[in-house]
Amino acid sequence: MSPRTPLRPLARILDARARGENPDLIERANIRARGEAGREAARARVAWRIGLVIGIFCVCFGAVGVRMGTLAASTPEEPQRADTAPAILAQRADITDREGRVLATNLVTHALYAQPPMMVDPVGTARKLAKIFPDLDAKRLAADFTGPRKFVWIKKKISPEQLQQVHDIGEPGLLFGPREMRLYPNGRLAAHVLGGARFGNEGVDSAEIIGTAGVEKAFDSWLRDPDNNGAPLKLSIDLTVQQAVEEILVGGMKLMNAKGATAVVMDVHTGEIVALASLPDFDPNDRPAPLAKGDASDSPLFNRAVQGVYELGSTFKIFAVAQALELGLVNPTTMLDTKSPMVWGRFRIRDFHNYGPALSITDIVVESSNVGTARIALLIGGQRQKEFLESLGFMAPTPVELSEAPSGRPLVPAKWSEITSMTVGYGHGLAASPLHLAAAYATIANGGYKVRPTLVHAPARERGPQVMSTEAARKSLAMMRAVVTRGTASFADVKGYEVAGKTGTADKVKPGGGYYDNKVIATFASAFPASDPKYVLVLSLDEPSSFAANETRRTAGWTAVPVAAEVIRRIAPILGLRPADSVPEVLDGIQLVKAAKGH
Repeated sequence: MSPRTPLRPLARILDARARGENPDLIERANIRARGEAGREAARARVAWRIGLVIGIFCVCFGAVGVRMGTLAASTPEEPQRADTAPAILAQRADITDREGRVLATNLVTHALYAQPPMMVDPVGTARKLAKIFPDLDAKRLAADFTGPRKFVWIKKKISPEQLQQVHDIGEPGLLFGPREMRLYPNGRLAAHVLGGARFGNEGVDSAEIIGTAGVEKAFDSWLRDPDNNGAPLKLSIDLTVQQAVEEILVGGMKLMNAKGATAVVMDVHTGEIVALASLPDFDPNDRPAPLAKGDASDSPLFNRAVQGVYELGSTFKIFAVAQALELGLVNPTTMLDTKSPMVWGRFRIRDFHNYGPALSITDIVVESSNVGTARIALLIGGQRQKEFLESLGFMAPTPVELSEAPSGRPLVPAKWSEITSMTVGYGHGLAASPLHLAAAYATIANGGYKVRPTLVHAPARERGPQVMSTEAARKSLAMMRAVVTRGTASFADVKGYEVAGKTGTADKVKPGGGYYDNKVIATFASAFPASDPKYVLVLSLDEPSSFAANETRRTAGWTAVPVAAEVIRRIAPILGLRPADSVPEVLDGIQLVKAAKGH
């Protein structure tokens, strides 16, 4: 900054006096100059400030213009409330059967909670709540209400009647949180398919529903995906068929004194499961807790159709025969040695009865000869047998859409020796689930095309790879039909429906090794109608025992077969199958047209 100019500079005053001028004029001139300089500086400051204001205005106006342009180009949306807590996705899609009938849906309900600082009569309120909800402890509630806690969950879901009763208490510290709960309107029906759901993340305003088992868990992400726009998950299950199967299975289990039972009905062409039942079962609306100890199969949560891995006995014999036919090693009339016992090293293979010195391949299946099947397995060889069973799906868990499916891994021999090949041929030494068996039988029934079991309904599916020739499959099916017409499954000869099948009775394996003497798994695997197979039914009973013909019977022919026959008799008309020989094609001059149902 330059030094300030004095108003009366001495040198100029002296000079002015020497010339005879008035020195006061110098001071007045300097005052005018100083004033002009101040006014110039003020004008400069005002101009700068005006420029700054104009610049700020232009920036703000430009920003507003850009924002208005952005809004004009975007899709209009309702304003959303900004919460500090993360959003909870409460909506969950319905689950229906193949005909659109609801199997699982949502119901609006309320949760009950308390804010103790707001309560007027905490002790009295605790006592009144215990009367409305008998499972609550009044003393515990009173302690929670009178302690330091500021928030107490009381009930995660309550009924409308309970809601009104709590309202009538008139306690301002009791509050309600709206939410949706999962509802299974058919109760126990298809419980092991649906599985169940529970609350996940919870808030006072909502709670998310997450699957805990079955298709609810397998499709959890899909059911909660908002992008599906509320579309339901359509299963392949037919609710009417499922009801009939479960009803008969319950009665059959009691009649045969079995501890458990399971049944699978499957479309042989698509692999769609029309019914899947496992007993004992449960109500998914009130899913029980898993067993803390003991045998997992004793729990009602255990899905025997998928998780139950059993030696399935003589139902496996048809696979050895089908492979031998496929390889050209035998034909239905080929005779094989069936003298019993068959001695192989230190092992002896015996038949249930003495069937004589030789049987044809057809009669080996009809009479269910272990010895004959063992000789067929020797003809095939262990490596080829293993590869064939693998092609039918017996070496891996079934790919069905259930969260429990991966746990149903078959128990396969570590070493495939000759004796192993023989015992596996007649259903011992390899354990698999009833669903594995259903898929393999469907492969034979449909002409040799591998079936992938599924619980999802689809209008069309690609056919699987062909794992055996149509001719070998057709001959195998004809032998299975003979098992019903003149063999071990004669009780399954349901008039009009041409049932073909195979029985299997396997001793149950002890937990510590070895086999029980009087406990079996009795299975009947079938396809119908044999002339044009549409469906497969596999039905198993765990530890059955019935008294018939003056003695205790445990074999499948006396236990599983009669129950399966009743299932087929009941469900075949529901599935749109008309008895082949009960109604003439022309009646009183009126042509009858068969009604088809899409399954």
